[in-house]
Amino acid sequence: MSPPDYAKQGYKDIIVNLEDSILTILINRSKYRNTFTTSLHGDLVKVFELADLDDRVRVVIMTAEPSAPAYCSGADISGGWGSLWEEEADREGENAHRDSGGVLSMVIYRCRKLTIAAVNGHAAGVGMTAMQLPFDFRFAWSGAKLTFPFVRRGIVPEATSTFLLPRLIGSSRANSLLLTGATVSPESPHISALYHEILPTREAVYPAAKAFAQELAANTSQVSIAYSKGLIQHPGDSVEVNHLFDSRAMRLLGGSADGAEGVLSFKERRLPKFTGTLSKDSSPWYPWWKRIDVLHRKAKL
Repeated sequence: MSPPDYAKQGYKDIIVNLEDSILTILINRSKYRNTFTTSLHGDLVKVFELADLDDRVRVVIMTAEPSAPAYCSGADISGGWGSLWEEEADREGENAHRDSGGVLSMVIYRCRKLTIAAVNGHAAGVGMTAMQLPFDFRFAWSGAKLTFPFVRRGIVPEATSTFLLPRLIGSSRANSLLLTGATVSPESPHISALYHEILPTREAVYPAAKAFAQELAANTSQVSIAYSKGLIQHPGDSVEVNHLFDSRAMRLLGGSADGAEGVLSFKERRLPKFTGTLSKDSSPWYPWWKRIDVLHRKAKL
């Protein structure tokens, strides 16, 4: 099937632009401080699913207008916590509820392309969790106010944050953030390790992320990125199992066209020209882990 026209997907709360191989997602709820709603959730799930399948996309960047009051000020809870539950799921019992932020986190985390959060404003709640933690890289404005406020709202950290944050910055720092609900800046010792780069102005965040994305898009293999992310996220339950996984991946990719191009470009002292795509060059062995369908459906191009 033909690749998607992102401008014709009917998004309500985001603006999407594909330039060369970089897909930029602009959160478009500035009037409402870019709060997280059901429609924003749906838009983001849809675009990340499509980006994962679209061979033209090598890097996805999510950001907000620099003039917006916030990158994402959290969930819209004007109707109370109960407004976030799906009535149909609630009737199925206590174990039926699936946190929408967590669903989005997993869709982003599973995306086989490189993902970058360009945090050019204040962020709270889901703006810190699903909108940042599952990304591969995060760029931030030094003046941003950041908070995981859940324990100060009578609930718990959501969107898989209790899984992701300790793995990203360590349990001690994660405790300092998740169990206090404190507001910090990106340069705080509690959270600075989360960010690939911290920029002095809002306006500098997206250009820095874009330049970084362009360099990676031009010089990395799409298939290698997907397999490397898989090894990082699903290494096996022992060093021996991980050795088996990365050995098989090395054998498969080492015998691929991109593997040959990597060697040739090194010998010829030039930049590589990788042509491999996930739709054509991925092995049936990938993924080697069991995947659970959290959406009960599969996206299609």
